[in-house]
Amino acid sequence: MSDSRYWSATECVAALCRGDVSSVELIDEAIARIETLNPRFNIVVATDFERARRKAAAADAVLAAGESVGPLHGVPITIKDSFETAGLITTSGSPKLRHHVPDTNALAVERLTEAGAIILGKTNLPLFASDFQSYNDVYGLTRNPWDPDRTAGGSSGGAAAALAAGLVPLELGSDIGGSIRIPAHFCGVYGHKPSYGIVPLDGHLLGPPGTLQNPDLIVAGPMARSPQDLSLALQVMAGAEESSSTSQDLALSARRRRDLNNLRVGYWFDDPRSPLEIAVRTELEAAVDALRSATNVVEIDIPFTLDEILKIYAPFLVSVFSEKLSAPLRQLARSASPALRLRWSFDPVRSGTLAGIGLTPKSKRDLDERQTKLRRACRRLFNEIDVLLTPVVAFAAPHHNTRGNLYTRSLRVDGKRRHHTDHFSWIALATMAYLPATSAPVGVTPEGLPVNVQIIGDYLDDHTTIQFAELLAAIRGGFQPPPLL
Repeated sequence: MSDSRYWSATECVAALCRGDVSSVELIDEAIARIETLNPRFNIVVATDFERARRKAAAADAVLAAGESVGPLHGVPITIKDSFETAGLITTSGSPKLRHHVPDTNALAVERLTEAGAIILGKTNLPLFASDFQSYNDVYGLTRNPWDPDRTAGGSSGGAAAALAAGLVPLELGSDIGGSIRIPAHFCGVYGHKPSYGIVPLDGHLLGPPGTLQNPDLIVAGPMARSPQDLSLALQVMAGAEESSSTSQDLALSARRRRDLNNLRVGYWFDDPRSPLEIAVRTELEAAVDALRSATNVVEIDIPFTLDEILKIYAPFLVSVFSEKLSAPLRQLARSASPALRLRWSFDPVRSGTLAGIGLTPKSKRDLDERQTKLRRACRRLFNEIDVLLTPVVAFAAPHHNTRGNLYTRSLRVDGKRRHHTDHFSWIALATMAYLPATSAPVGVTPEGLPVNVQIIGDYLDDHTTIQFAELLAAIRGGFQPPPLL
């Protein structure tokens, strides 16, 4: 690619090693781009430019001396503001943390920097990573590079916007409610939610600094403009460390080059809980049609419904986040009238909110049992197929709407009202079953908004979903720069 603004991290390292460009030049170009675009989109919320320039000069000296270098040597990156960064403010969107400057890096951040990556700054998110839009009382609202009137998504919205805008080639996100996958879809970039437990979460702030335990279901994962960079970053970050309380020493399935032409590819685009926007369906179906001549698309019976999944996922999610829910919402849930409970009973996410707050030990055991049954159903499904394609979300990026909260907002899809909680519908399966899921661009709607597909794989088969994203990129074109830029 001739435009270095949109080089991948892999291309940056190759150009550096050939001597075609210096790390200082890459860093300076990225800084200039941030300074030009950030006033319009509010993506990077804390910067570390001078330290980045010093590290770039040191990286160039290492190359000039002929020394061995790491796989991300000299590459500029930004980091979601929920991950602690040594010497650089980390707020997780909370006014209470507006002056918090950590002494150490989050473990995933440390692994990226040890591989040679150079941090330019932090990217925006909602308060404690708990919304589908990236806005907070510390830094304000992030806008989508495809359309500033629309959301970049959440909670890794600043990360996705930084990639789409060509600010950096690689980002670090986190995901429990689609927080990597949904912003990647809204901004037309790549995002990978790893199998649960393979990337350490030490230093990821969903609570006070120093908190060691992150909630069940949550993962940290890479975001990029190419599938190859997802694979590279995952290799750098994955694996347990003795000091880590939140990762397991689980080996990924053998990193082998699969015969993509013989993969068994299933797809699931239809469920009455979350009908697809016409424009989104058109792009997803076109991708499947293109795949039929490139690999083995098979018809399958899906052994569960979205409602069944959400009835497990929603109370599970709320139970681990209940302390971070706003006080008014907690009070609403605890004092909900029979009429409100009846209205919310038709939505498994909102009814699950009521059930999840104040969950009893017996109810939690029941949820654990249902989660285990779901995981076993997924294991049987992945005996029949290698990857499952689903929507990420039923619609393209909606307009900004920060009124109320994610449980009380609504939006319109093809002229019909939807609850804001519909964002959860298609991402819940991979989260609840601990599965890897890659969000990959496949097209653009007539309105000029990107559409991604979700590629779900068997537990620990992360490399297959990422490799399949490479196949899709070859067929459908992969990342496209936003025309506004």
